[in-house]
Amino acid sequence: MESISNWIEQVFGFDNLFQQKIYLSAVAILVLVIIRWLLIRLVVRRFEDGLTRYQWKKTITYVLTFLGVVVILGIWLEAGQSFATYIGLVSAALVVALQDPITNMVGWAFIFWRRPFEVGDRIQIGEVQGDVVDLRLFQFSMMEIGNWVAADQSTGRIIHIPNRRVFSSEIANYSKGSDYIWNEIPVLITFESDWRKAKQLLQSIADQHTMEIDQQVEQSFRRASEQYYLKYKKLTPAVYTSVKDSGVLLTIRYLHEPRQRRNYEQILWEVILAEFARHDDIDFAYPTQRFYNYVTEGMN
Repeated sequence: MESISNWIEQVFGFDNLFQQKIYLSAVAILVLVIIRWLLIRLVVRRFEDGLTRYQWKKTITYVLTFLGVVVILGIWLEAGQSFATYIGLVSAALVVALQDPITNMVGWAFIFWRRPFEVGDRIQIGEVQGDVVDLRLFQFSMMEIGNWVAADQSTGRIIHIPNRRVFSSEIANYSKGSDYIWNEIPVLITFESDWRKAKQLLQSIADQHTMEIDQQVEQSFRRASEQYYLKYKKLTPAVYTSVKDSGVLLTIRYLHEPRQRRNYEQILWEVILAEFARHDDIDFAYPTQRFYNYVTEGMN
C-alpha cells in the first residue's frame, strides 16, 4: 500500500493526507449507499402502498444525502478552520439536499401569509381544479372537479399538490374577492328564426330563473372592488347577439355561486327548450350541408 501511495504521489502529485481523505470519502459514500439500499429493501417489504413507499424512499434519500455531505465536509475541512465556516457549508448542503421540502415549507408560509386560498375555497392551480380540503406543511389537498366530469362537478379524487407549486403555477380562486362568478350559455338559432323574439324570451327567462341581484350581491362586489381594481356597471343578467356560420348566436350572461353552475344551466336549458317548443318561428341551428342539383334546380 505504501508503494502504491508513493506512486500516486509521484504521478498525480497527491500527498498522503490528500489520498487518505479520498479513501475516507469513498468509504463514507459506499457505506451510505449500502445503508440506503438496506433501508429501502426494508421499506419495500414492510409497506405495500406505492405512495407510502415513495415517501419513505424520498425521506431516506434526503436524510442520508444530508448526512453524507456533513461527513464528507468533516473529512475535508481542516481542524483549524472556523466553526462558522463549517456551519455555513453544512447549511448550504442542507439547502441542496432538502431543496424540495424547504421550498414546500416556504410555500406553506406564503399561503398563510398572503392567503391566495384557504381551506374550503374552490381554486384552479395549473391544470387542476378543485375545492381545498386540507393544508399541511409540505402539501395541500384538493377535491378535484372537472376533468372528465362536466360543469365543475366533483370527480371524487383527492389531489395532493406540493406547496411549492404556488410559486410556479398560476392560481385562480373562485371564492376570493366576490362570492359570485359569471357564466354564459350560448343559444344558437337559425337565420330564418325571429331572433328579436328569441332574444326577448331569453332575457325574460334569465331574469326569472337566475340569481336575484340584491343588496348582498352588490355589497360582495363592492368589497372586492376595494381590494382589486374591478369595474362592473351591470350585474343583472344580459343577452348578447352575434352571428356565426350556422346562425344567430344569443348568449345569456348571468351571475351565480361558484358551486351552482350546473344547477343554473340545467334550469335555464329546460325552460329554454320548453319555451322555444311553443314558437314555430324559432328553431335551434346546427351545422348543416346543402347539395345543389344543377339539372333539377335549373342552374347553368
